[in-house]
Amino acid sequence: MAALYEGYTLCGLVPAQNQSNSGIQGVEEERDCDHVLVTDSTRSVTLYKVSDQKPLSSWTVKQGQTLTCPAVYNSQTKEYVAVSDSKVIRIWKEEDILLEKTFKATVSSDIRRVHSVPGGEPVVLFQRGAVRLLDSLLSAPQQPIEEVLSQEEAIRWSTHVVVESQQFVIFTTEQKGENFLYLQRLNPNTLQRYRLEREEPGLSPLSFSASYTDKHICLLYLYPNGHVYQSVIPVRGLGAEEGAQALPLPRSLLLVLAVGEGLLEAASALVLDEAHVAVVGVPHPSAGAGKDFLCIWNTNFQTLQAGKEMAGKIYGQLWSFSNKLFIPHGKALSVIPYECPRSCLASALGKLRQAKSDESKAPASVPSWNNLLHGEKAPPSRAVETRKTRTTRKTQSAPSSTFDQVLELIKTAPAEEIQKEVDGLISRSDMQDLQPSVGQLASALVSRSLADAAFYTPSTLAQLVHTRSLCHSVCPDLMLLALERKDYFLCQLCLQFFPDIPEAVTCACLKTFISMSDVDAEKVSLEPDSVSFMETLLAGERGSVGLQNGFSPTSCDEERSDTLSGGGTVIDTRAEDKEKISTPPEQICPVGLHKAVLLNEVLLTAYSDTFLLPHLKDLSSQHVLLFLQYLQYLYLKYSQDASPQMHGLRSPSLSQVCIQVYTHH
Repeated sequence: MAALYEGYTLCGLVPAQNQSNSGIQGVEEERDCDHVLVTDSTRSVTLYKVSDQKPLSSWTVKQGQTLTCPAVYNSQTKEYVAVSDSKVIRIWKEEDILLEKTFKATVSSDIRRVHSVPGGEPVVLFQRGAVRLLDSLLSAPQQPIEEVLSQEEAIRWSTHVVVESQQFVIFTTEQKGENFLYLQRLNPNTLQRYRLEREEPGLSPLSFSASYTDKHICLLYLYPNGHVYQSVIPVRGLGAEEGAQALPLPRSLLLVLAVGEGLLEAASALVLDEAHVAVVGVPHPSAGAGKDFLCIWNTNFQTLQAGKEMAGKIYGQLWSFSNKLFIPHGKALSVIPYECPRSCLASALGKLRQAKSDESKAPASVPSWNNLLHGEKAPPSRAVETRKTRTTRKTQSAPSSTFDQVLELIKTAPAEEIQKEVDGLISRSDMQDLQPSVGQLASALVSRSLADAAFYTPSTLAQLVHTRSLCHSVCPDLMLLALERKDYFLCQLCLQFFPDIPEAVTCACLKTFISMSDVDAEKVSLEPDSVSFMETLLAGERGSVGLQNGFSPTSCDEERSDTLSGGGTVIDTRAEDKEKISTPPEQICPVGLHKAVLLNEVLLTAYSDTFLLPHLKDLSSQHVLLFLQYLQYLYLKYSQDASPQMHGLRSPSLSQVCIQVYTHH
């Protein structure tokens, strides 16, 4: 699970008078991950030491001059490069005090940006699309600069990447509602032009972000309607079809973010790694209107994994360096540390679960939130229907309430009436039509339950989870409510069906389950397959053979019990024989049947070591020892040929048990 940590202020802002921009042109990494250059929108460049939250140096152009692009650091020469008044290149060192006394050169054409990457020579991008290496340009500052762009075509965004020792300048342009992508390779110089697909109704991207992955350049772009697209361009073969002709640029829809009423105005999406995207300026799915959030989305699961409310106005700017996000908001530039580790068990063990057992039942597939929230075509869901749902589906004849009416009922109606209306809504709705509504229904039920201690609808919530259209991100308070109300059946369903449970919640479940008495646990109704697995496993403790002289071990138990309960001294020889062949004491399960079932659900949940360990430390030594004893019990049982993993039943694998023991205890 991704996480956003507690942030801090790097510096204050002086926003423009109309509040339309933050007053910051750019943030660029300097010599290492702990130093950044901040260029304001007027005259100043400041060097900050991030960990100390203080400026080390600052440089300002004189009155009447303006910095027209962010300053960058040349790691080859240990110098800074900036541009003033679009045509004057300025170069200086950290010990320099006055920019007017440092090197400057005037070029013949307006400059759009100077880009620099660690270990590479800075690259100059001109307003009309031409590109020059800095040293080459400075050798003849007044050299003629060609015009690459057509009339009325303007650059909107640009970046610089190094791919296998090759430098690329990537920039996008806009012309009469059309958007284009340019890829300029340096040494040898080749240029390729692509046309982005139109987004109806004539929308242009709000932000772009580029990354290099597996010999492909990946372009991510966000539109005002909340659509996040990705275009992938293979590096091999670039430039083979160089020319003015624009090639079509295929795209795939990664996310469709809810934007509320209207369109986004100041928002940005930034690639963090292959599976995570940071988004700012887009409403949080579970928050009310008027609140601005910084969020991290997982594009594989299409789920929200972390969110942090940002006070003040959001300007749609976002930078990322060395696991830190830099975001201007209100009157401050904040630094938000983040982490996006891969879940250790998510791919192989946790969420894909067991392929063989899935053959015998409906798959617990991860829902696509593009499909769920925005009505794209999806294959029919094979969610398991409860007996009550099937009965209702047969008997329901006409719709009694609309979705909006049910939402209103949830606010005031008694639980029984709500249960009836939700049953009717689910039974008569097509799955594709129902899915966008499930999250809103669950959130409304949870909100009322948290506000009213006398109100709770366990069966309705379980029914909504059973649709497999929910995840933790959509209704983050659901599992905590279930723990608070001791609704462990609902906790079990969430652990089974949610692909994005934070480690803190997983550990909260573990702490609750391990703390329960076996007597209380046995009173809980649980999912049948998981109980069947433990019943089968525990049955081995009563004897290593199924039938003895025509009697089952259960019969022997009953016979011995009857003899002893009579108060006599008669000793059953069959019971004595059974004791000789019974499971050794160290292989007796240290917890009861239902408690073991709940612990198994925790073992089957995906997690990340980094985020799990701090929460495991909250367990008492007594609970840690009990959990270790249970893990040892499973390990020993799984290591025996006589007790293999039960295919077709919900059960943790030997690998999961070993990883838990090895990694955390």
